Amino acid sequence: MRPLTLFTGQWTDLPLAELAPLAKRMGYDGLELACGGDHFNVQRALNEPGYAAGQRALLAQHGLEVYAIGNHLVGQAVCDLIDERHRPILPAHVWGDGEPEGVRQRAALELAETARAARLLGVQRVTGFTGSSIWHAAYAFPPTSQSYWDAGFADFARRFTPILDVFEEQGVNFALEVHPTEIAFDIATSERALEALDQHPRFGFNFDPSHLAYQGVDYVRFIRQFGPRIFHVHMKDVWWGRGDGTVGTFGGNTTFGDPRRGWDFRSVGRGMIDFESIIVALNDVGYAGPLSVEWEDSRMDRVHGATESAAFCRRLDFPPAHGAFDAAFSKGMA
Repeated sequence: MRPLTLFTGQWTDLPLAELAPLAKRMGYDGLELACGGDHFNVQRALNEPGYAAGQRALLAQHGLEVYAIGNHLVGQAVCDLIDERHRPILPAHVWGDGEPEGVRQRAALELAETARAARLLGVQRVTGFTGSSIWHAAYAFPPTSQSYWDAGFADFARRFTPILDVFEEQGVNFALEVHPTEIAFDIATSERALEALDQHPRFGFNFDPSHLAYQGVDYVRFIRQFGPRIFHVHMKDVWWGRGDGTVGTFGGNTTFGDPRRGWDFRSVGRGMIDFESIIVALNDVGYAGPLSVEWEDSRMDRVHGATESAAFCRRLDFPPAHGAFDAAFSKGMA
């Protein structure tokens, strides 16, 4: 069975010493540590002997492992058009004076150093975002030429290839969470991102069906198409439909939990994702890594939701077969 973990990005208001025993009580085998709060600090890992080992030891005290770290917020700033929204999500040393190109360069350095910090922690996966210089033009008006898109992917490759080369040196994989606002947000753009990077071996995906389904993207096909590139999996659910008919796919400038919305995230098992088909597809492509619950539901208490999500995933997962179910008949006829 795959290890079941909790992504701590939505829990950084709790000290790790408080979250770890809670996660164990909620039913998890480990944590996907976010680079935020006091959960995991890249610079401390690099500059304080014993820090990374201490974080791992803290988890071990509560019977927990760590299989991945997530540095989504810093990754977002690598390729984005930087504005005032980025300041509160970035470490102060990355934001600096806020000059956009400086922010992007410092974010790139911090993400590369995340690979070094991951190795010190003893994990081989970093999940995260890339940002995008062309997301703002996703709806193609004024008319957007292919050369415009090409320039955006070229900018991504120019900024990310040196980062991924550091990941290669450290023996760590970068798993992009395919997601609106990133350079890759569906199957077509994921293909294009890989092409832009010349199929760099350290670039793959953090599969999260919740960001694909409401767009109308076949999330099970994503698994089958990119199987060897799926380095990590988020278990997150989503509901999509009509809402009250006033807000569509683009969100209508509403906040999550607004009843007018045409889609919203749900506690795992409470939305419309076909997780059974996901587990089958993950088995078919040989994915044996963690299933990491990224818990988000604006209408539910998070401890209740994360607890039931762990139980749901535990019931759902199953190991792959070691042979054809009817193989015994063939042997019997030999």
